[in-house]
Amino acid sequence: MIRKDTFRLMSTAAVAGASAMAVTACSDTEKKQEERPNIVLIVADDLGLGDVSLYSGSNLVRTPRIDSLGRAGRRFDCAYSTSATSTPSRLALFTGMYPWRAGASILPGDAPLIIDTAANTLPKMLQNLGYATGAIGKWHLGMGYGKLDWNKHISPEANTVGFDFTNIIPATVDRVPCVYVENGDVVNLDPADPITIDYENELPGEKNAHNSPELMEMRWDHGHQGTIINGIPRIGHMTGGKSALWDDSTMAEYFLSKAKTFVATNSNKPFFLYYGLHQPHVPRTAGAAFKGKTTLGPRGDVIAEADWCVGQIIDHLDSLGLMDNTLIIFTSDNGAVLQDGYQDGALELAAQQGYDPDNGLRGGKYSLFDGGTHIPFIAYWKDRIKPSVSKACFCQMDLYATLADILGVKAPEGLDSKAYPETLIGKDIFKGRETLVLEAQGRLALKEGDYVMIPAYSGSNENPTGIDFGLNPEVTLWNLTTDRSQKEDHSKSDKDLTDKMMQSFKNIVGKAYVSDFEAEELH
Repeated sequence: MIRKDTFRLMSTAAVAGASAMAVTACSDTEKKQEERPNIVLIVADDLGLGDVSLYSGSNLVRTPRIDSLGRAGRRFDCAYSTSATSTPSRLALFTGMYPWRAGASILPGDAPLIIDTAANTLPKMLQNLGYATGAIGKWHLGMGYGKLDWNKHISPEANTVGFDFTNIIPATVDRVPCVYVENGDVVNLDPADPITIDYENELPGEKNAHNSPELMEMRWDHGHQGTIINGIPRIGHMTGGKSALWDDSTMAEYFLSKAKTFVATNSNKPFFLYYGLHQPHVPRTAGAAFKGKTTLGPRGDVIAEADWCVGQIIDHLDSLGLMDNTLIIFTSDNGAVLQDGYQDGALELAAQQGYDPDNGLRGGKYSLFDGGTHIPFIAYWKDRIKPSVSKACFCQMDLYATLADILGVKAPEGLDSKAYPETLIGKDIFKGRETLVLEAQGRLALKEGDYVMIPAYSGSNENPTGIDFGLNPEVTLWNLTTDRSQKEDHSKSDKDLTDKMMQSFKNIVGKAYVSDFEAEELH
């Protein structure tokens, strides 16, 4: 059973021994060691396949800069995150481990750091290779040890697990505290106006959706009745820290500026930049230049803004003469969601105009169906990655081992991450990961080849988002190649394959599969 109180991902060194912590050179990789590209990893937040016009062909929201990156590089049509929600998928990306092994779930804004400080991580590996490492934007992997005092230096946090420079939001834009944290310190905090955070109880003097509805400029739909900040009710309760509060409408430009500065500062040596876009996660507040940019309301507008941010990073790299030796990866943490807690018209406008953010996939964020974890993924490296469309299955979790191989080092023992260098940058556009365990709100499924097997789960598919979670009291089997919208269950017609995949699933996950698992309430 996945324990909800198990937050920390234990170091693989504890299992494999101290030698696994060392990054060791492979015997035949002198050429790889000489060629150390800069790495820019851009991760959007809740962006579906259909939100990128290169995938969807939609004219309702155009993403020309992301599209051009994909046309010049490699577009993956079968790429996956491990999880249908943010915290677990990012945990897998940075640690190369399945997040369900740690019982990872969506974290509140005051959660402790979920990554064990002794654990192997992708940024640590790159640090050991001489890379300057930076994390800018959305974090959502916790900070401190719990019961955090936001008025003091915060540790451990992102800097502790492999990043030299960090400027991040602690969780999501709809969760308190609504402040930027740079290298462990809240930006612009006035000691005379200390921050207090509580995720269980209202705070004295707090203005929230219940006691001060007249202050709301954006209406909540579900889960967002907490403190009102910048006219937006959030999850959780916060007082103090007025001088440190972020401005939602300028957040994109703020993080873009930080990302540009990091790149310029480290342009004379290899660098790794994790750039966590906050769009199109709720609340959706585009900058002035992008308000009304699309016909799909705030959600469409912030996607257009995110595309602009990607273009600005590309242009900045080009202006510094860095594009020739920079590997750029663009992806999303999980699938799309339209109605996720605020009344911003996203669901209604999409329905009226026939817009599908999942590009025909069933489900979406929070779901075991393919729309939950099947995500956009683009890799660009000038003259190294030939323009192509890949049908190979590639998982974000595999970036850790794959980059280690490309850079000529050995990944730590015991990772779930596997190396597919030819799939990412080489000539192989058909062969990739064969078996992958997928996760949504603590529930698990198995993808193997063309098929995905979802084991039996109790619970209701009805929820405020309107997304089908994929729960069924009996096991289901789906062919994702012939039936990408998952309309026909093959569990009865192909019982042998269903039984075989179920046994394989149990062999991998063991007691982590619990048919009556109760997911946390959506926020």
